[in-house]
Amino acid sequence: MTIILGLESSCDETAAALVTADRRILAHKLATQEAEHRPYGGVVPEIAARAHVEMLTPLIKAVFDEAGLALADVDAIAATAGPGLIGGVMVGLVTGKALSLASGKPLVAVNHLEGHALSPRLVDPSLEFPYLLLLVSGGHCQLLRVEGVGRYRRLATTIDDAAGEAFDKTAKLLGLGFPGGPAVERAAALGDAMAVPLPRPLLGANDPHFSFAGLKSAVLRAHQSGQWQVEDIAASFQQAVIDCLIDRTGKAIASSAGLTALVVAGGVAANQSVRTALEALAIDHGLPFVVPPLWLCTDNAAMIGWAGAERFAEGLTDGLDFVARPRWPLDPGAEKARGAGVKA
Repeated sequence: MTIILGLESSCDETAAALVTADRRILAHKLATQEAEHRPYGGVVPEIAARAHVEMLTPLIKAVFDEAGLALADVDAIAATAGPGLIGGVMVGLVTGKALSLASGKPLVAVNHLEGHALSPRLVDPSLEFPYLLLLVSGGHCQLLRVEGVGRYRRLATTIDDAAGEAFDKTAKLLGLGFPGGPAVERAAALGDAMAVPLPRPLLGANDPHFSFAGLKSAVLRAHQSGQWQVEDIAASFQQAVIDCLIDRTGKAIASSAGLTALVVAGGVAANQSVRTALEALAIDHGLPFVVPPLWLCTDNAAMIGWAGAERFAEGLTDGLDFVARPRWPLDPGAEKARGAGVKA
C-alpha cells in the first residue's frame, strides 16, 4: 500500500502526516502558533517561519513513532511548495527535499490550494469529478470547477480581500481577539444579524467574483460610530459575508453544467452558519453538499499527504530544483477579474 509523508508549513500551522492511498490517516501531528501571534492580532511572517523551523522536525519524528514506521517505509514525500508566506513555505519544502535526497524517495511539490481542493476526496470515496469547489480561507476566496487531479478551471475569485481575511480584520477592529474567525462567530451568536446596515459587495453582478474590502471598511465605520453593540456588528458582518457567498456560488452553479457536488473547503468552512447556508444552497440546486470534517477544513498535513498520493498515482513527481512559490494559482490561464488587485 502506498504511503505518503505530508508536510504543511504555508502559514501559521506546522504539520506532518502519514497518509495511505486507500484513504487511511496513519498519523497526524499539528502545532499551532496562536500564542506567538496573539499579541499582534495577526500572523507575523518572520515569527511563523522561525516556529516552523523549530517544530517541523519533532512533528515528523512523532508521526513516524505513532505509526510505527520509518522514512524507508514511505513511497514519496509531499510538501507544500506554495502559495503562502514564503519563509514558511521554504522551511517545509527544503525539509521535504532533504528527506527525499536522504531516502531516495520521490518528492511531490504540492500546491496548498490543491490540498484543499482534493481534501474532500480523502474522506468521501464516492466524490467524483467534476465538482464545484468554494475555496474560502484567510488567503483565498475562489470558485473552481475541479475536473481532475491537476485540472482546475477558475470560475471566480476575489478582486481584493478573501473572506477569511475579512473575518480576521473584523475581529481585530472589534477587539474580539485572535484567531479572528472563531471569535467573530462566537460574538455573532449573541447579536442581531439585521441590526447594522452593511453592504453586500457585487451582489447580483453577472460574474460570480467576490469583494470584501468595502465590507471591512463599513464594519470600521459602524464600530467608530458607537451606534451599535459589538455583537450586533459581528452578526451583521457574518450575515453579509454569507449573503455574498450564497449569491456568488449560486451564480457559478447556474453557469457550470454536469456538476457532481458542491464542495466547500478552507478555514471559513469551519463556520457553522456559513456551512448551513451553503448546504441549503446545494439542496436548492439538487446537488450533494460535501464538506470535510472541521479539522480538515483548516490547514493540515493530511490534505497535503492526500494530494501527494493523488498526484503520485498519476506519476506526477518533482525534482529537487523545484522552487517555493509565494503565489501559485491552480488555474494560471484564468482571465484576471476586472478590478482585481495583485493578490487576486
